[in-house]
Order: sequence, then structure tokens, then C-alpha cells
Amino acid sequence: DGCRNSCRFSSALRVMLDVSSYLARISYSGETCPTAETLRAIHRAHLLAVPFENLDIALGRKIVVDEAVTVHKIVELRRGGFCYELNGAFAALLRAMGFKVTLLSARVVRAKGGEGPEFDHLTLLVELDEPWLADVGFGESFLEPLRMEPGREQVDPAGRFRLIPLGERLQLEKFECDGHWKRQYSFTLQPRNLQDFAEMCHFHQTSLESHFTQNRICTRATADGRVTLSEMKLIVTRNGKREERLLSSAAERIQVLRDHFGINL
Repeated sequence: DGCRNSCRFSSALRVMLDVSSYLARISYSGETCPTAETLRAIHRAHLLAVPFENLDIALGRKIVVDEAVTVHKIVELRRGGFCYELNGAFAALLRAMGFKVTLLSARVVRAKGGEGPEFDHLTLLVELDEPWLADVGFGESFLEPLRMEPGREQVDPAGRFRLIPLGERLQLEKFECDGHWKRQYSFTLQPRNLQDFAEMCHFHQTSLESHFTQNRICTRATADGRVTLSEMKLIVTRNGKREERLLSSAAERIQVLRDHFGINL
């Protein structure tokens, strides 16, 4: 009964967002009731099907924070995107399925230390019987949503993760093979609107200070690892074994985008 009620409650949203088409895009045919099991399954399916990519920036195509535009890009054009697109669209899908979703602002840890500004990254809070952190737009991170339990080490198919309290913020960390915990990003639980991220979305696609304007990237999780195209370098990781090779031409790069990511530019 609870499932049927949730499905009826979300029927109006289903009119605006074609849930069946979105689920077909991510090759998901399982249960659709808003449960933790469903959340884990569609989160993983999304990461396995939809790449994290910034290819539109190099092509001079403007990226906007608009659910309808992004859902069309992912579902109909069979593209990927970066965090504002991927998590924005995923949040719309979850809501249409009856989940309660809140957009959160995160600050990404920089390679040289420190963190980026507020709205540097968009991540998601999903509230069920217990709260969950969901994120299909950070590239190489957890495959399944994490319980929002500070201090608890959580084992994921992609590794070990934990959330550490830092005052009013929570910091996401991943355990590295060198025995250290690597910081990924920090966030608060303050609810945000999608348009709150518009300024940083513009920054990341136009500023020379943004790493997204300096490097074309396309990466997708696979059942046994990850495949990444970084400029002209193809990186394939399978069961912990990493292989790299340089592509010989622009034509080969186009073919790799088609074969590994289903992207036809």
C-alpha cells in the first residue's frame, strides 16, 4: 500500500519527467518503489550508464542549470555531464519516483590544499527511514549511496568511505591504498535550489581558473573498474589493474567516445 500511495503521489511529476525512458537510459528494470534498496540500485545503474564529462565546454556549448534541459541531454541525447547536470537530473528522477530529495552545496578539496568555494559541487540528501548521501556527479567516488552517519566507515563496491563531522560541516573521505584517508569534499545540510548553483556552473565552464576549461574529460564506472578518456589518453582499470594508452588521432578519439561511452558528438 505504501508503494502504491507513493506512486500515486508522484504521478503528476511523472507527466513532466518520463520515468520509464530515464530508467531505460540507465538500463534499470527493477523495483521503482522509493526504498533504500531501489535507491542503491538506481544510483549504481546511473553511474554505470551515464558518464561524467565536460565535453560541451570545449565545444563552446553553454551548460545551464535547468532540469528539463539536462534530462533531455542525458536521456534523449544519451550524453553525460558534470555535477550540476548529473545530480540535478538524478534529483528530478528521484522526486518523480516518490523520493524526498534535497540539493546540498559542497566544497571540493583542491589538489594543492584547501577547498573550493560554496556551490563548487552539487550533492544530494535523500531522506527515507534514515538519511542517505547520494552523488552520481563526482566522477570516481562511491557507487552506492552512503548512510548519513558521521564517523561510520562504510564499505562500498568502489572502496571504503566515511563522513567526518567538522563543526557544522560533514567531510567525505575515501580510504586510499597508501593507508591514508583522502578528503573529497565537505558540505552542510542546508537546503539549496538548483539556481543557487548557476554562478559556479558559469565559472566552471568559462574561467581559466577552472580545471574543467583546461582538460576534456569523460569517465564512467564499469562493473569491474572504470574507463576514462582524458584528452588523448585512454585509461582502463579492471579489477585494480590500470592500463593507459595514447590515442593516435582525433578520429580514434571520436571512436573511443562512441565505443566506451555511447557518445556521438
